[in-house]
Amino acid sequence: MTATRHFLLAAGGTGGHMLPAYALAGELISRGHRVALVSDDRGLKIPGAPAEMETHVLPAGRVSGGPVGWLKAALAIRKGRRMAIDLIDEFDPAVVVGFGGYPSLPSLLAAGAMKRPRVIHEQNAVLGRVNRMMAPRVDAVAVAYHNIQRYPAGHEQKKHITGNPVRDEIIAIREEGYPPLPEDGIVRLLVVGGSLGATVLSEVVPAAIAMLPPALLSRLQVVQQSREADLETVRAKYAELGVAAECAAYITDFPERLRWAHLAIARAGASTVAELACAGRPAIFVPYPHAMDNHQTYNVVDLVEAGGAIAFAQPDFTPAEVAKHIQRMALEPGALEAAAERAASCGLPDATRDLADLVESLVAPPMMDVIRVGASSGQRAAASGMASARTGDK
Repeated sequence: MTATRHFLLAAGGTGGHMLPAYALAGELISRGHRVALVSDDRGLKIPGAPAEMETHVLPAGRVSGGPVGWLKAALAIRKGRRMAIDLIDEFDPAVVVGFGGYPSLPSLLAAGAMKRPRVIHEQNAVLGRVNRMMAPRVDAVAVAYHNIQRYPAGHEQKKHITGNPVRDEIIAIREEGYPPLPEDGIVRLLVVGGSLGATVLSEVVPAAIAMLPPALLSRLQVVQQSREADLETVRAKYAELGVAAECAAYITDFPERLRWAHLAIARAGASTVAELACAGRPAIFVPYPHAMDNHQTYNVVDLVEAGGAIAFAQPDFTPAEVAKHIQRMALEPGALEAAAERAASCGLPDATRDLADLVESLVAPPMMDVIRVGASSGQRAAASGMASARTGDK
């Protein structure tokens, strides 16, 4: 029987950071462990947190804005580190796991000072700033792709390919397989632009659909996420074309819509790419051109090379090009099914389990757990030191 242990997770305040943290928390809790999560006010408002997980907000300034901004950030990080040390002393985690973003930094620094094992998880194909800084200091680095940009040299032995955790509902779609697509049947298109939609998709996709031949147009059904400001324009365009379309600012039942779809058009955020690959759905990607370190472009490299997707730089994402691709995929027998199979080959459905296994592998041996249970805080610290003598961050 696995002994109950405590794990502290720390994540930035975006869905890309929080959702993998929630997934890991749920898996660890299901294994009988206790989990606490540290983020900022934004992060803790993102839905999906396990009910059994406790949460904390710690200061963590964003390093930007010139010398004055840097000083403010340093003071906030220092304060957050002191508070994280108190939290670690009280909660006594066996391992601290960071998911990137500045709110993860104080907890990772505090864990180093208290000689606790540390893991970081990177969702994108380019190592983010905080993870880039911490990779040389932590015990293990979990990544989602085989080819990671900006990874520090000399630390390859720490790298573990786990993938990005996805929801159980997405894994169920993979197990069901690709939906049947008769030659003269309905072609179902899902358009998503991240959590808030993307204006470029609202402008280009309806215009591309307008260029399709009437025989294909009559077979098309669309579900499209759009910004609130674009909704009425997009709805009116589809109504004018006579296309059955459902448009919304936020898709609340995304797994069900993904199950329904034959083809997706999307931005290339880490969660979106992971879910499409895991579900086995071919896609047209338009990476967000202003993403940090252009990471969305790198996120889709594996899928594109495998033949499960095509990617357009935003200036090349034109109605004519999109129409040509939709027409080719929809009318060439077996093209969508083949692309779906290739997309699925890039999916890593066991990412949550593999990440949890990696985190548990850094826990003290069973005898140390016996020592730690019921010990005073001083005894716990001594046991932790015996289990793993690590150099702390200064």
